[in-house]
Amino acid sequence: MRKIGITGGVGCGKSEVMEYISAHYDAVTIRADEVGRKLMEPDGACFDPVVALFGTRILRADGTMDRAKIAEEVFADSDRREALNHIIHPAVRNYITDAMDLARQAGHKWFFLEAALLIEEDYGAILDELWYIYAEETVRRRRLAASRGYSEETIDSIMRNQLSEEAFRDACGFVIDNSGDFSETAAAIDRKMRKNKR
Repeated sequence: MRKIGITGGVGCGKSEVMEYISAHYDAVTIRADEVGRKLMEPDGACFDPVVALFGTRILRADGTMDRAKIAEEVFADSDRREALNHIIHPAVRNYITDAMDLARQAGHKWFFLEAALLIEEDYGAILDELWYIYAEETVRRRRLAASRGYSEETIDSIMRNQLSEEAFRDACGFVIDNSGDFSETAAAIDRKMRKNKR
């Protein structure tokens, strides 16, 4: 089983790439953000430790976590953000390595992991290759404003806290330009997948 990581800056189209791979290849696809959300649900491994860190004030009336409240708190308190990361990141990694083992046992040919912090969290150590999904900054800004309603200030803040294009390119062995029509991106994915099969 070939294990591939997908990363890139906000608004580059990582989710679209993952959807295409999932639809066209015998691949298990996992998004680290979704795993993190799942682990913070009431029956998830991170629920009790996160409640212990922040207190019950972060819970809604239905007993689920109010992620917006948590975001507000960690934005204002770097120590608390670090403490939260120490809970979430190891649990996400454990979940992903277990999922890899299950996918291998089930006989899947491909395993794709998408994570914004793929490089920072050193997932390259457990993956065979890393792909950088690139898109021009103007394209990313337009997408984020249209799809998520982000203001220019919000986009500036997010982009400032992400790796530079050079850092992504240095860490990843394959780059896909997703600035234009997605059919071009799909063709690039197909070419790479054919090459990997050899």
